[in-house]
Amino acid sequence: MSHVFHRSLTQSYPTAVKGDGPYLIDSEGRRYLDASGGAAVSCLGHSDPQVIEAIRQQVGQLAYAHTSFFTTEVMEELADFLIARAPEGLESVYFVSGGSEAIEAALKLARQYFIEIGQPQRKHLIARRQSYHGNTLGALATGGNEWRRRQFEPLLIGVSHVSPCYAYREQHAGETPEAMGVRLAAELEAEILYLGSENVMAFVAEPVVGATLGAVTAVPGYFKRIREVCDRHGVLLILDEVMCGMGRTGTLFAAEQEGITADLVTIAKGLGAGYQPIGATLVSKKIRDAIANGSGFFQHGHTYIGHATACAAALAVQKAIESRGLLARVETLGAGLQARLIDALGTHRHVGDIRGRGLFQGIELVADRDTKAPFDPSLKVHARLKRAAMAEGLMCYPMGGTVDGQYGDHILLAPPFILDETHLDEIADKLLNALNSTLKTL
Repeated sequence: MSHVFHRSLTQSYPTAVKGDGPYLIDSEGRRYLDASGGAAVSCLGHSDPQVIEAIRQQVGQLAYAHTSFFTTEVMEELADFLIARAPEGLESVYFVSGGSEAIEAALKLARQYFIEIGQPQRKHLIARRQSYHGNTLGALATGGNEWRRRQFEPLLIGVSHVSPCYAYREQHAGETPEAMGVRLAAELEAEILYLGSENVMAFVAEPVVGATLGAVTAVPGYFKRIREVCDRHGVLLILDEVMCGMGRTGTLFAAEQEGITADLVTIAKGLGAGYQPIGATLVSKKIRDAIANGSGFFQHGHTYIGHATACAAALAVQKAIESRGLLARVETLGAGLQARLIDALGTHRHVGDIRGRGLFQGIELVADRDTKAPFDPSLKVHARLKRAAMAEGLMCYPMGGTVDGQYGDHILLAPPFILDETHLDEIADKLLNALNSTLKTL
């Protein structure tokens, strides 16, 4: 019996022993093409020599220094790198160890900002149904996925949830995409007014929704309207780019493609590409200045924030992405992957929608293509598909509860940026085989 408290205590796991570019290799020598980047993490694959060497050098010089005593050169350089490329108005970076911590920091920064400027009544958060923002209690409360929240509900703060921008299922008959965006922005404004605009702290959203919906992009103009609504009522906009950011959709920040900036932006996953645990919250000038000119101290912190070795890994990852021109490659590979998915699965009777941006692609599975009826959740189609894909030597990210936290199944693909065309073919072929073998078991 393993003494590790694994995610699932009822299944056994292969033992990963080595990485080879976009592949992971287990103890029996089986190779798995990582078409999901783990959980949209491993954007440079699993054996990048430049990043590995940067980690070695940093550990040899200074592995860690607690940030209540010191700053470090590598943390300062990474912050400079990110801010030089960030959307307008973002001026500072608060480093943490992962996405959930980044969201927790953003929530606390938002609250402290309003304390500092003399608006302590602002405490309400608004997010969207079928969103995912992490598993710590504040992040879990912010997220709008019923299945994840249910058993922990008594521990969660109250958060309002409005409709997601989920055109496949929630665009009205005869409604244009632009009109849908207008309607959803009006829904957010109505919720702000219901709570009292003077009481609302922040609105939180993923520019491209990841785990819970499967690479759902917003309709044109939606985020610009959301930004306008927030500004009109003095509400902070927090963009969660933990999964969709750091080049995953073809630009370093996903918000760039929406033509907006935010007051706080959270990043992780692709920031360090899995070579070290790291995340960050990017902070606007107005929030930084309010705290700097007020109490001067952010009342928050974790032991490993700004970890020197993690910062060295992340800096090497980001320099590699930039110097190798991988953002442009993400666009090219993403278009190629989507074309192959459409060719292989586009007319499949159990595929309802293929969507996404860059190397962030989603496939929604349905029991009936014409009516969009989902599978019975008791069938656990997503779990069966994950097992079938692993048997094919393919790692993908199937998930259930797509429609409402209970019904619906989708597949999320977020492969490394270093793929070639043959890998795209391999993903499509193995995914089709896995889907067909799964359906035979139903």
